[in-house]
Amino acid sequence: MNNTIKESKEARQRKVLERLEKFSHFTDSSIGIPFTKFQLGAESVIGMLPVVGDIAGLVLSSYVLVEAQRVGATKEVKLRMLRNIIIDFVGGLLPVVGDAFDAIFKANTRNTHLLKSYLEEQLATEPPAQPFPWRTLIGLSIFFALLTGGLILLF
Repeated sequence: MNNTIKESKEARQRKVLERLEKFSHFTDSSIGIPFTKFQLGAESVIGMLPVVGDIAGLVLSSYVLVEAQRVGATKEVKLRMLRNIIIDFVGGLLPVVGDAFDAIFKANTRNTHLLKSYLEEQLATEPPAQPFPWRTLIGLSIFFALLTGGLILLF
């Protein structure tokens, strides 16, 4: 049963990562610039709208953080993700160079990699085996012995 729980947790985490990788690709690298290897995403294009685009990018970036919360990422991982989101937001607000910064920094891809590393580390470490419940076994044995002895004396 423990294996089944582990497999379902792993499958759920793999689905989250697959969703986030698609999301990150769309927001950070879905549009190729012809004759270059450089790619930008929907967030970079949206970010070209002054202030409103940057706020929309901030909202989009928070999705990865929400997913990290759902899968139980540590506080440290979520703080690193939040740092990336803030850097991306503040960098995008800079006049002129902000749009280029948005296209280069790719906070969603960075955060997806952070979460992926965290989840792979969690899947690699097997939780320690629970010790055998000797006290419970002995206690139940004594209880059933007394109960059986009491019933024998009654009949």
